[in-house]
Amino acid sequence: LVARSDGRHTQHAQYNLGVFYTSGTGVTQDEAEAMRWYLLAADQGYAGAQYNLGVSYHNGYGVPLEFAEAVRWFRLAADQGYAPAQGSLGLSYQNGGGVPQDSAEAA
Repeated sequence: LVARSDGRHTQHAQYNLGVFYTSGTGVTQDEAEAMRWYLLAADQGYAGAQYNLGVSYHNGYGVPLEFAEAVRWFRLAADQGYAPAQGSLGLSYQNGGGVPQDSAEAA
């Protein structure tokens, strides 16, 4: 799937492999392998993968629990207009998770 794809399709395929390893769909569930595939897609600018990495760092899934790192990934995806990441970034500012609490920035 990944080897036969190029450009945006490769990022989407890498993201999908992360989803499959997260859920155990068609493969043995493996948090570390999921994070590896998300990171490959995220480093190429794929917003869905950036968001999933943010969620993973926010919840400590497959990576250490690190709110500041979660915010970094949320921001990258949010800057591309990815609505779920925009919401998570706003909540981070509202709650002070990984950034100083700032109600104005949260809005």
